[in-house]
Order: sequence, then structure tokens, then C-alpha cells
Amino acid sequence: MINHISVVMIAKNAEQHIEASLESITNFNEVILYINNSTDKTEEIAKQYPNVTLIHGEFTGFGTTKKRAVSYARNDWILSLDSDEVLSKALIKEINKQELNKNKVYSILRNNYYKNKWVKCCGWNNNYVERLFNRTMTNFNTKEVHEGVITDNLTVEKLKNALNHYPFDNAGQLLSKMDSYATLYAKEHQGHKKSSPFKAFFSGFFAFLKNYFLQKGFLCGYTGLLISISNANGAFYKYIKLYEANKK
Repeated sequence: MINHISVVMIAKNAEQHIEASLESITNFNEVILYINNSTDKTEEIAKQYPNVTLIHGEFTGFGTTKKRAVSYARNDWILSLDSDEVLSKALIKEINKQELNKNKVYSILRNNYYKNKWVKCCGWNNNYVERLFNRTMTNFNTKEVHEGVITDNLTVEKLKNALNHYPFDNAGQLLSKMDSYATLYAKEHQGHKKSSPFKAFFSGFFAFLKNYFLQKGFLCGYTGLLISISNANGAFYKYIKLYEANKK
């Protein structure tokens, strides 16, 4: 089955983890790597893999960009990956043996890491993401951020094995992504969703309470505190940026 699946990912300045990611999917005949204005060694690394097809294009929000990347695949079955995700051998074996049903979308358990430490708190645990689908039946939505595969009228089936996700290696990366996501959120909802400084404050406040206490961030020490505060900042700034955008 694996020969009938195209792996599709988008990347920008992903040299830190792209090699591990591409190394984990060498068994797939086709990998579409959609590169957006990279200035590091991402493209140089990708060119070392004969199963990788490089596509250059603009970033127009996560949903629309991933949807555009999918359009370049030869196969209708799509496995969407991020450039900082690494498939386990057990997951590849499971996919290869799976009798895929185009009326289903398959979700994968994602083990999230910070500085190579597996984080099991702050909502980073039990993180299933819909990633394997047939594009004749569905595709990504067009959300600027927090995009996903449309599952309307389809069945979602969880696969047993996991992939490893390495999104952050330092606090600076957390802050940078938080700021980027807040900007995209404000852009997507400008003029369509109300916001206020009051809403921004309490969204950040409750985000911290949820992450640090309800989702047991306090059990993860420094890492749990850092993630909880970063998520609280993200919630605060996305509504503040939306408030400023709406005032324009």
C-alpha cells in the first residue's frame, strides 16, 4: 500500500530536523516538499533524497498552502507531515499493511518533544492528528492557522503507532511561533470576530490555568511552566492583535 501514498510536507528554514524527517520516509516512492522562501540548508539537504520532489511557492496560510502542496502529488492517497516530524518504523509498517478505505481519514498519535524531552503534560500528550486521507474525498480546510483535514461525512480511524514531533528546542522558538500564529489568527478573523483587551486578558489567564493546573504542567517542572506561559501569551496576543486589526 505504501507505494500508492504520496507524502506531502511544507517547509521553511527547517534544516534542524528535515534530515531526520526525510530519512524516516525513504520507503515512500514520492515525497512532495513545498518550500517557502527558505534561506538555510533545507533545500540542500532535501536534494540528497531521490524520492523527494521540490516545489517552490509562496506561503498563503497553513491550510491553503498545504492544500496547494497536495495538488502536486501523483497519488490520491496523501500522508501529510510537518518538516519536524519523524515517522517510527512501527507506524510505517502499520500503514503499509493497512487496508485503506477512502471513506476514512486516519489519525496518528503524535509524541511531542521539547529539547528532545517527551512532554506528557500541557495538552501535548494524547495528541492525535488527522494526516492520512484520500484527496478525491477530502483535503485541508483553508484556515490560516490550526488547519486540519476536513472530516465531514467521513469516518476517523486512529492508527495504533505514533510519530515523533520536535517543534521547539528553545524558548526563542516558542516565542517566535506564538507571535507568528497570533498574527495569522488576527488576519483570518479580522472583521469577522469580536475582540477586546478584556477578552485578551482573560483568554491568556484561563489558558495558563488550563495548561499548568488542569493539564498538569506543574508535573513537568521548568518545561511545563515555560509551555504554559507561552500558551497563555499566545492566547493573549492573538486577541490583542485581532482587537487592533478590527479597529483599523
